[in-house]
Amino acid sequence: LSGKDKNRSRLLEEYGLKSGPDTPVIGMVSRLVDQKGFDILAESMEKIMKMDLTLLILGTGQEKYHRIYTKLQKKYPDKLGVRLEYDNRMAHLIEAGSDFFLMPSRYEPCGLNQMYSLSYGTIPIVRATGGLKDTVNDLSAGGKKGNGFIFSEYSGEALVGTIKRAVDFFGSRDAVNKVRKRIMKEDHSWKNSAGRYLDVYRRAVGKNGIMLTN
Repeated sequence: LSGKDKNRSRLLEEYGLKSGPDTPVIGMVSRLVDQKGFDILAESMEKIMKMDLTLLILGTGQEKYHRIYTKLQKKYPDKLGVRLEYDNRMAHLIEAGSDFFLMPSRYEPCGLNQMYSLSYGTIPIVRATGGLKDTVNDLSAGGKKGNGFIFSEYSGEALVGTIKRAVDFFGSRDAVNKVRKRIMKEDHSWKNSAGRYLDVYRRAVGKNGIMLTN
């Protein structure tokens, strides 16, 4: 975790924002389209901006969302940072420097950013759909189990409630750091998943009397 604070400070500096150590930074790297949940996020921004948090967004997409989030940034210049561009370096800085990573997708066949974020000790906030549901498990009380915050209903109300849970959880720094250390050890590499596929293949061919060797 030695680099977390440095990445966080650099990230905020790049966005020209200030956020105290007790105020969580929530990052998003995404296409600004309906699929990625930018509709329910937009309708919820007034409530979200009332919370003690900083939200940083990076990406491009539908022109209507460019207009909406540019206008919102002007309304909340001290709490909302929006960069309408593709920048791979900045994407990784957001994943590394944020305290939480938000993915409120309507649907998500796989999803990679939640796994990138886990490796940086950044806790995901996701909707339970597709690959997000497969890789993120809801944190229990105290954060002893699970690796993120999840909501099921695709609605602004559910999104706001889950972000609030994450913000409240951030108040316990010891619990946050324990979760960070645990999720950074998770293995979402091909080494892990390929081994599982191999087990399936072995069982399948074994039932048919076929020998499978390495």
